[in-house]
Amino acid sequence: MHKRPKHRALRITALTVAGLALAGGATTLASAAPSYFGKSAPKPTVVLVNGAWSGPSSWSKEIKSLQAAGYPVTAPPTALRSLSDDSAYLGSYLKTIKGPVVLVGQSYGGSVITNAATGNSNVKALVYISAFAPDKGETVQGLTAKFPGTRITTDPNPDALPTALSPVPFTLANGTSGVDLYAKADQYRDLFLSNRLSSKDSAELAAEQSPINSQALSEASGEPAWRTIPSWYLVSKEDHLIPPAAERFMAARAHAHTVVADTPHAAQVTDPSTVTRLIEQAADATR
Repeated sequence: MHKRPKHRALRITALTVAGLALAGGATTLASAAPSYFGKSAPKPTVVLVNGAWSGPSSWSKEIKSLQAAGYPVTAPPTALRSLSDDSAYLGSYLKTIKGPVVLVGQSYGGSVITNAATGNSNVKALVYISAFAPDKGETVQGLTAKFPGTRITTDPNPDALPTALSPVPFTLANGTSGVDLYAKADQYRDLFLSNRLSSKDSAELAAEQSPINSQALSEASGEPAWRTIPSWYLVSKEDHLIPPAAERFMAARAHAHTVVADTPHAAQVTDPSTVTRLIEQAADATR
């Protein structure tokens, strides 16, 4: 029996594939040979930065949704010791990430990203979630008192300890001392969640909160990254900690792409879909 040469068989197979592509099989061929048709840019890494009285776990729902959408996501812990230390740590962490970064901060975490991203060309977008976006020389304490409406204190003296917080003095091994501030459990649900979660769930969050060193609230911020990096901002209309007027002011000053929503201070906990959409908008703009 006469055998067909192998090279001829290969040629017929190639023609058959080409014919299928012309007949409607182009999608299959493209997926099989992406090098011929190009590849979309890789998605940026989303870095989530928590604020005071919460923790990385507060982003759990956003992490799940973003990972399902194909984003690399990380949520390094914020030590909440001082603005300079927290920012320096995050700045060092960001240098370990290759490729574009979308940097997201909530509450005090906004101050941290504002300082940590300065001078980092890999950070392509800043996203503020009910967050502080300070200018140079401003403090968390001063911005909170800039506009009326916060429930963190009932004392008109801006230098007084917020009445919703409990001080816990501490001493380090080297002999230096400081004061950690915890949110009072009976005010946590109103202050951070605007009573959007059950008393049981709110009590659990209050029990696992991370306190902040009082020094961090009064430390002046440095040169802001939002002057050179595009920003997005979620203004929470039902924020009981940062006055919504202060959030609008900071968003406008940063020329941020702004979304105003009926959310509380901890919007990442109560309204994860709203937060995730804003992060994805920022990420899409970097590609």
